[in-house]
Amino acid sequence: MLSSGKFRWLWLYLLFAQFVISYVKTAWPPSNSSNVQVLGIFEYLTNITESTVWSVQCRAMFISAILLSQQYNMTIQGQNISWQAVETVGDPMTALADTCQIISTSNIAGIVGSGLSSESVVIAPFAAKIGIPVVSYASTDPALSDGIVYPTFYRTVSSDNTTALAMAQFFIRFNWTSCIIIYQNDEYGTGGVQAITDIFSNQKLIVSQMIMFDIVTRTIRGDLKSLLKNSSIRVIILWMDSAYSSVFIQYALDLDLLGPVFTWILSVPATLDSFNSTSYTKLSGMITVEPVPGSVVNAPINTTLLNAAYSIWQQYEPQTFPGADKVDYYAIFAFDATWSLIQGLNQLCSSYPNISTTCMTFTGDSFCFNRRFVNSDMFINILDNTSFLGVSGPIQFSNTSTDRINGTYYIARNIQHSSSSLNYVPVLVWSNSDGWTTNTQTNEIVWPGNSSTVPTGFAALLGLTLRIAVIDSVPFTMMSEIQDASGNISTKLTGYIPDLIDELKNRMGFIPNITYFSANALYDDLVNLVANGTFDLFIGDVTITAARREIVGFSSTIYDNSLRVVVRDAASVKLDLWSYLKPFSFKLWISILGAAIYAGILVYILEGRQNEALQNRSIVSLIGMSMWFSSSTIMGKSADFQTTTAPGRILTASLYILSLILVAAYTANLASDLTLLKSASSISGIDDIKNGKVAYSRIGIRVGSSIEDYYLREVSSGSRNYYPITSKTNVYVALLNGIIDATITDAGTAEYIINNIYCNLTVVGSDFDQSAYGIATQKNWLYDQDLDLAILSLREAGLFDNLTTKWFETNICSHPSDTSSAMSVESMAGLFLTCGIISILAILFFIWKRRYLVKNYLLVLFYEKDTLTQRNTSSASDSSNMSSEQSSPGEASAYHISYM
Repeated sequence: MLSSGKFRWLWLYLLFAQFVISYVKTAWPPSNSSNVQVLGIFEYLTNITESTVWSVQCRAMFISAILLSQQYNMTIQGQNISWQAVETVGDPMTALADTCQIISTSNIAGIVGSGLSSESVVIAPFAAKIGIPVVSYASTDPALSDGIVYPTFYRTVSSDNTTALAMAQFFIRFNWTSCIIIYQNDEYGTGGVQAITDIFSNQKLIVSQMIMFDIVTRTIRGDLKSLLKNSSIRVIILWMDSAYSSVFIQYALDLDLLGPVFTWILSVPATLDSFNSTSYTKLSGMITVEPVPGSVVNAPINTTLLNAAYSIWQQYEPQTFPGADKVDYYAIFAFDATWSLIQGLNQLCSSYPNISTTCMTFTGDSFCFNRRFVNSDMFINILDNTSFLGVSGPIQFSNTSTDRINGTYYIARNIQHSSSSLNYVPVLVWSNSDGWTTNTQTNEIVWPGNSSTVPTGFAALLGLTLRIAVIDSVPFTMMSEIQDASGNISTKLTGYIPDLIDELKNRMGFIPNITYFSANALYDDLVNLVANGTFDLFIGDVTITAARREIVGFSSTIYDNSLRVVVRDAASVKLDLWSYLKPFSFKLWISILGAAIYAGILVYILEGRQNEALQNRSIVSLIGMSMWFSSSTIMGKSADFQTTTAPGRILTASLYILSLILVAAYTANLASDLTLLKSASSISGIDDIKNGKVAYSRIGIRVGSSIEDYYLREVSSGSRNYYPITSKTNVYVALLNGIIDATITDAGTAEYIINNIYCNLTVVGSDFDQSAYGIATQKNWLYDQDLDLAILSLREAGLFDNLTTKWFETNICSHPSDTSSAMSVESMAGLFLTCGIISILAILFFIWKRRYLVKNYLLVLFYEKDTLTQRNTSSASDSSNMSSEQSSPGEASAYHISYM
């Protein structure tokens, strides 16, 4: 007795056997009852499997169309149109041989088929030779669109060119830019690849890889897992028919190459029942893009014909009829292909009475290749101009292409799973006029990984751990000490770069493993560590250069940079009180003094006796006035008197000439010297460094940096004549200590340094050598696109502007020159000191001149004070004593004289 488990398996086996046999047994009317016949070519009609049921359905709709023409009494020369069918089992030579045999013995007026492009490329030239039309219902090879090469070929299914266009617009809808194609090595596969390559190129989309699947060995060249995993592309187009696609998807499933990592787009739906339920989660999210009849997209169709065809099908072969809503789309195209021939034959034989008797005449002997349809050209012309509303939509052809002019529609179906089933769910529909639009019933797409978020189309960093190198460089990356409430001190990375890493981590979902390097590390060494795989990323103030691009990749820019020259600030320069005297040398000042004395003596000699202003003066006063005249005239100022003698006036003219030159020269030199004193530097920018205004050995350059590359390239022509420094901190220390006079550094770092740390430094000149910072990655890194997309989205959100404001616009140091271009008091301190000393000398001279008057004034003040004291004392005595104690007349007289 069989166990219950074995009995169930036996019952299922018998049920399946009965299912297969039911497809073989048919009850259609006799096929060759008329002399006017149409041949149908189908891949499988016996030994049906689930993947080839569509072929049986296509045959059923083909026969239904023939029988419907009989019901409508559409006769040719009084005869009904009948049919014959051949089974090719997918072999083009079998298709050609069977077709040849039937044509040799029957009047075949047209051929419906084949369903395979590989068979149609053989049948179409043969049919053109004998002059009968071929209308395919499923051959989509773009090469078959050429009406010159295949003049008698037509098809009711859309070409792969249209499919490729629909797929390209599907990619654009979801912002995908590239794909990998896996295709079968036959006409269908190669034609599809060519169509996608051409259409995608026109739409600015990229086909990054093409992987061929051998349908004989059922293998690919190479390791599929390595080919897909090592590519940054995560959208795969599987261009295979249903029989091969199911096999390949199972292969990819075994290698764990489906969701959630990869998004698969299928050109035809794969059979889902062959997969184990445990794999439903991985299969969910796949998309099919397939041609459909107009009814699927609510476009107009001939429902009368369609219902009549279904009625005939159910009448003669009900066991194969799946229900009106489950009929394979290609079966509907097969009906329209058959109806196109029926319409053409009816018009050919009824519209031309003069040929009605010879409507179906063939010439030549019985061998198929020697036969020729007499009215071939007229028949083809009729088909070229045929137009009717079919069961798949409007049918219309032209004489320039074998494709239908309009009525092409597509549907995108999404594989979605529930707890116990896996189904194709329609989500989007496409037409030539509207492109992709949402389906009226449902439009919620479940993406791989049961996600509602559209995949990016490229490798993502979600959940991955990244080894990141950072380097100490204020304010980009700094190690700070933090004290908690318990007093414990810990260190934490702060700055522009740590903030950026946090934002990228939150947006992309990776796990950062950060390694911190001190400022003494060389940037080129860290770049090399990324190149050899020690680190995944080097994030910092890393300048993108051509030399570095040769060994690593770079992300989109994270900071726009330039270079600046840094020098010691003017406030750090020692004050020179006598800077205003420097326009003239010491010898020149002595010469000017000698000239003034010499001219004063001449004035004394030439004008002393004749000039009224100099008469009646002492010798000392006369000499002083002469010296005053000569010195004031030399300084460009008028004296208190004018010369009156001719010799004196000639002398005055010479002094005017001397004054003109000396004052102009002094003014120009003083302005230049004070300007240089204000800048406190002998360097005004990078041009002074290039021109050698500062000794090259006094220019500090950090080795192993992009600045060193710039200096060698633009300044020294490859000569390492600079002062080498190993870290940024040492650069500024060397500058402050006077070891070097200038350095070149990044503009952003320079601004932060001089405003917040080294207040005695400043920048001179304008920016130069514009560049940018980027994140260093390994060459051809898989996650380049994911990183770039995140950086661009952060830039659009304003993050980089916020980081720049936070870390570069602080200002602790005070730089007066930052707010004013006026000359400082310190630069003119010596001049004020000189004026002060001269004014003190004038006061002292004034006191000396008034020494007697001052002395008498002091005596009077002293006497008045003494008298007041005496009066206060005498007021306490008797009035009698007061009169005897008054001053004598002599004393009063003496006081009066002294006061006067």
